[in-house]
Amino acid sequence: MFSKNSALLNLLLTCMMCLLLLGSGTAANISTGSLTTRKSKSHLTESKTARRRMRHLARGRAVVRTQVAGTAHRRRHRYYERFNASSFATNDVTAGDLTTGEDPVVRQAALDALGNMNGTVVAIEPTSGRVLAMVNQKLALSSGAQPCSTIKLSVALAALSEGLINKDTEINLGAHSRMNLTEALAHSNNAYFEALGRELGFEKVSFYAHEYGLGELAGFDISGEQLGTYPDQVIPATEGGVGKMCSFGEGVSMTPLQLGAMVSAIANGGTLYYMQHPTTPEEVANFQPRIKRHLDIEPVIPELSDGMAGAVEYGTARSVRLNFNEESILGKTGTCSHAGTRFGWFASYANTDIGRIVTVVFLQGGRPTFGPKAAEIAGRMYRNLYDHNFFVAGTAGFTPAEPVQKASSVTQQQQ
Repeated sequence: MFSKNSALLNLLLTCMMCLLLLGSGTAANISTGSLTTRKSKSHLTESKTARRRMRHLARGRAVVRTQVAGTAHRRRHRYYERFNASSFATNDVTAGDLTTGEDPVVRQAALDALGNMNGTVVAIEPTSGRVLAMVNQKLALSSGAQPCSTIKLSVALAALSEGLINKDTEINLGAHSRMNLTEALAHSNNAYFEALGRELGFEKVSFYAHEYGLGELAGFDISGEQLGTYPDQVIPATEGGVGKMCSFGEGVSMTPLQLGAMVSAIANGGTLYYMQHPTTPEEVANFQPRIKRHLDIEPVIPELSDGMAGAVEYGTARSVRLNFNEESILGKTGTCSHAGTRFGWFASYANTDIGRIVTVVFLQGGRPTFGPKAAEIAGRMYRNLYDHNFFVAGTAGFTPAEPVQKASSVTQQQQ
């Protein structure tokens, strides 16, 4: 009897334990399902702002992890452009220069400013087209190079001449960013000029570029001058199309003399002169200006000049002011590279009460070569000229003229 009761009791205890275990398993399953549902719901209702914030934080953490991982890991994720050209001259770049007809003060100022950089400096009297000095004539008279952002001057003049914009016209650049022509020139904004190029179209961009002297010889009977090129049709879309042509000068080859002629026309109010480089005292004594054509740009020059002044005062060319502040300088920088060589451009003019001088600095080389460096060299040249009383009425080689309307004052800003 006791044995039967004991067996029955054991059976009852076993059944109760099974029920308890089953209940525990069911509770665990319900609890897990509940947590999963809440997590899924939280993800679905997350706002776009929160998701952007989380992505931003994730990128920040990724940068930290990359830095902790060591230099070797960082190098795998960073692109460095490699250059095979030197920014510094290994021999005398002035060998072979014809200097007899040049202004000796201007030439010495250009030589001292250029130093050992691999480049050329061209100084022009904009009221006549006379080349006052041309340092490293072999490079200055070569077939040229990509104009980089100096092409923006041609595009800006085209857009102003077409009535497409004025200096205050803002263009929406995306991400709540807007910019006008003055700021776009001062800071050399590529997106702004890409938009202008697309709006103008290749035919108009090309027409005005040729009007301003691109694609043709700038000089009159200058021995050894080679021709820069301007394409007959827009470059392929895979290379950036008309937008890149108008922001970087992609597909274009421009010479220092061509750029100097265009900036001289801006400085003198619209006359495009043939560049002339006297090589003997007789040629200097008998010098006569030669007009190539008159450009209808005088009404829009004030619209352009604020941006060129802004480049020097607070923009990409402010390195001019490291050495020179006494006179108003207006200019435009350019930096780009091609086939392992970097180019640095700066075209400018000194706008004084007694006259003007145009200076074009072109550098080629590696990483130390870029537009602001060319602007710094121009600043040193202006300093040298100023210290030798070049900006004084009656100085030899500097023809007084009615100054072009100066740019209105601009407020200094952070780049």
